[in-house]
Amino acid sequence: MSNMAENTTHNQLMAMLQANDVPKIKLALEDASVHELVDMLPELSPQQQSLLFRHMDRESAYQCFENLELNLQEELLDLLPNRQLQLIVNDMSPDKRTALLEELPNDYINRLLTLLTPKERVVALSLLGYPENSIGRLMTPDYIAIHPDWTVQQVLDHIRENGEDKETLNVLYIVDDKGKLIDDIRVREILLNDVTTRIDEISDGKFVALNVTDDEETTITEFKQHNRVALPVVDLAGRLLGIVTIDDVLQLAEQEDTEDIQKIGAVEALEEPYMDTPLPLMIRKRAVWLIVLFAGELLTASAMSYYEDEISKALVLMLFVPLIVSSGGNSGSQASTLIIRAMALGEVTISDWLKIMRREIISGLVLGFILGTLGFMRIFIFQQISHIYGPHWYLIGFTVAFAVVGVVTWGTVMGSMLPLLLKRFGFDPATSSTPFVATLVDVTGLIIYFTIAMLLLRGTLL
Repeated sequence: MSNMAENTTHNQLMAMLQANDVPKIKLALEDASVHELVDMLPELSPQQQSLLFRHMDRESAYQCFENLELNLQEELLDLLPNRQLQLIVNDMSPDKRTALLEELPNDYINRLLTLLTPKERVVALSLLGYPENSIGRLMTPDYIAIHPDWTVQQVLDHIRENGEDKETLNVLYIVDDKGKLIDDIRVREILLNDVTTRIDEISDGKFVALNVTDDEETTITEFKQHNRVALPVVDLAGRLLGIVTIDDVLQLAEQEDTEDIQKIGAVEALEEPYMDTPLPLMIRKRAVWLIVLFAGELLTASAMSYYEDEISKALVLMLFVPLIVSSGGNSGSQASTLIIRAMALGEVTISDWLKIMRREIISGLVLGFILGTLGFMRIFIFQQISHIYGPHWYLIGFTVAFAVVGVVTWGTVMGSMLPLLLKRFGFDPATSSTPFVATLVDVTGLIIYFTIAMLLLRGTLL
């Protein structure tokens, strides 16, 4: 029923906007939810968007604005009158406002900063001053801070006076006179104690905090480990600067996962949704890695030309090149994907490299033996049916089998070690993408294959 009601309101508002019926628009906006308006705005023309905002009340306007996609927010900056824009940007939560400011050109930033009140301007500038991708850019200063010598009654009175616009009231933060974080405490503990109890009597001094310069991945990991709805953010001196809430971290985790998935596919991370990314930018982000991978595949051609004499003497070897290189590339891609994900989840670290290598060598040998046996059996069966491989078929079979074992083992080791190596030198492990590992293993796989062929087939086919 609620969906039907929303659809009805949506359709009615659309009809009123098209008819430019202002009195009815004002009445309809009184019953429309922010969710409905956010869904509707992208479908409207700029003139209709401006008309809708002009007749919203103050609270609906800022809530609606901060829940829109960034690209639509930017467009509205040129549509809305300065007075309404001033109210909106001052009412917005600091973290959402910072996300918008980060995406704007300097002239737009300066324009919005002049619209902020002195207090909000200080907050905005302090948030923008932290390193890009640091938690300082994501935190909000909207939290409740209390002092250890307060009673429960004083805390409750403080919450009533100051808690209306705070991000969360589930957790309160205990600070000393210099603003240094001493502890955090759940509101539940406050409510379950007598009103005359002092805060330092129920505080245990155990808390988890983020440093303002921590990166986004560290933040995601901390939330996963401690299962909190919010975490405090402190500076090097331990002073409380703000908090980060779980809703922001969930959104951040989705962005991080999306970037990693795109990089694994050998695409530079897209800053905007797929359909909103301009086609020239999309082509540029895909072309860079394709050029790198194409250059890598040229090495494959060079490797094959090096063994031109062997190939001309035993053309049968060429039949198994796709089999060899694909086996190595697939095994390397598997290992790379497993390690990248394990690192993202905190299951392995760089210090585990030796254990990982041991596991992957064993895995590679076993998997290579399984695939090598299948390759040998394929040659054996076809030889029995058609005798196409001649009297030395078994040597060809052993060549393929041993090559598959070597290439698969090499692929698993390379695929597992590359993410760790990139992490060690400060790069994103996802950069060791599936196509990159496959291209690298293609070249080395050919060298392994033809080297084994030269050893086993010399004096017979070679």
